[in-house]
Amino acid sequence: MTRHVMIVGCGRLGATAATALLDRGDRVTILDTDAENFRRLRPRVRLSMYVGDGTSHEVLRRTGIESVGAFIAATGRDTTNALAAQSARTTFGIEHVVCRINDPTRSEMYERLGLTTVNPNQLLIELVLNAMEQL
Repeated sequence: MTRHVMIVGCGRLGATAATALLDRGDRVTILDTDAENFRRLRPRVRLSMYVGDGTSHEVLRRTGIESVGAFIAATGRDTTNALAAQSARTTFGIEHVVCRINDPTRSEMYERLGLTTVNPNQLLIELVLNAMEQL
């Protein structure tokens, strides 16, 4: 089943997620405030790239948030991600929203507020500990 996914942030995480989703056959719209970040992606048929602020309702509307089935907030800034994810969920009614949060304390707080968060630092720690158990 093809989904339309919007990603805010085209850093390493956002670009890698976009590529993986495109490889699965999904449509991807990606936003970033810096057009230079799009160099991480190669143009593809099911990929739309826009320069803009993912916390702006106007930008989200203009770039087609009403047609997406999932939303990923993947910038390097926790506050930006939380604002974008909250807007996607509450303002635009997107059910499947994932939010990158780097600070473990904030991650727990945003989870309590109903956001699905991913904490890269915590995931890395778990991978390291699992690898250490294999030694």
